[in-house]
Amino acid sequence: MQIAGAGKGSGSPANAATEFNRALMRQTLNTELLRVKALIATAGLFLVISIFVEIFEPRISEWIWPSRVGVLYVYAIIGCFLAFEVLVLFRIKANIRLGRDVPIILRYFSVLVETSMPTLVLVLQVEGIGRDRALGFGAPLVYFIFIILSTLRLDFWLSSFTGLVAAAELLTVALIDRPSIDVSQHPEIYYHGERSFIILLSGLLAGAVSVQLRRQFAASIEAASARDRVTDLFGQHVSPQVVERLMKEGTAEARDIRQVAVMFVDFRGFTAAARSKSPQEVVDRLDGAFAVLVEILERHGGIVNKFLGDGFLALFGAPFESRDAAVQAVAAAREMVAAMQRDNAASSWPLRIGIGIHLGEVVAGSIGSPRRKEYTVIGDTVNFASRLEALNKEFNSQLLISTEVRQAAGEEAEDAVFHGEVSVRGYDRSFEVWQLH
Repeated sequence: MQIAGAGKGSGSPANAATEFNRALMRQTLNTELLRVKALIATAGLFLVISIFVEIFEPRISEWIWPSRVGVLYVYAIIGCFLAFEVLVLFRIKANIRLGRDVPIILRYFSVLVETSMPTLVLVLQVEGIGRDRALGFGAPLVYFIFIILSTLRLDFWLSSFTGLVAAAELLTVALIDRPSIDVSQHPEIYYHGERSFIILLSGLLAGAVSVQLRRQFAASIEAASARDRVTDLFGQHVSPQVVERLMKEGTAEARDIRQVAVMFVDFRGFTAAARSKSPQEVVDRLDGAFAVLVEILERHGGIVNKFLGDGFLALFGAPFESRDAAVQAVAAAREMVAAMQRDNAASSWPLRIGIGIHLGEVVAGSIGSPRRKEYTVIGDTVNFASRLEALNKEFNSQLLISTEVRQAAGEEAEDAVFHGEVSVRGYDRSFEVWQLH
């Protein structure tokens, strides 16, 4: 059998690195989107609280903003800030949709605009209530909101730049218009310098946190990429559902007994017809037919456990349990028969399919040697399903089921035709056999 995609460069290190960088870029943009949304929500909440206080406690508003013009300016600043963040929001969403990163210059410009917002408010407060009262009020603390959220940028230098802008602007507002910056005459300069230094240090620490977050995201993406590569590679040989279970269970040898609908599929007379075909024609025809059947099978909740030359063994109810295993198996089998009829109409090499389905208990799990194991099912249910499929030759049929399947499938198999008690090779008694069309 050929393996689709084998030998192609889709799994090359260069392509893997490109995909990793794209995934990390998407993650960075998503966290940036979260940061912008948080800023919009915070600014909106602050605006609502300010309006509420002004309406119901005007004395507090008058104490903070002696001038009515100052209040309106603050509202205008918040409004402009919200408009700017909304624009940033749409820009990031567009970049995510297009798979493009935001230019670094725009990121630094965004830091400068955002971090300057509390500075403008602080300047208005200085003019309204005086420098000392304004610097001791809440505006300088707003810088920490931007510094904390800057960690979501996942960039050390952007977080550090946020802290630098905040510290420089706060110190500038504290020292501007002072006749002298002589510490002996104005010892409060120590106080303002210390606060600015703490803000700068907070930016550096936020940058360190952002680096750690970026590393964790990168590690998660790398692990997910490695998992996908294993699944893609292993999934070409066994069902992706089996891969999923094995990766969850690791190398554990857990086996369990469960109710499974076992389906055997075979192409009648394929070996004889293949003698007149080239090996490439044989493989191409099988690949095309299997592609049609496996897609139907998986859509109905089944898995291909193993390919057996010109046929395969399929399972419903393993590795993941299903209460409707028989119903799923019968529905899939019916559709597979119809699909092969359509496929034969468009092919110069028609294939007659034979399917046998039985329902019963099996031992399911990873079985094999210590060096190589295979997920499979073992039990008489498997053997009987194989014998049932072989009876299609005797009845010139395409789909045979056992009594257990007919009973469990309910309405899905109510039109089954009874063939009576039939002798089955390898068994010393007869079994009821039913045919579906």
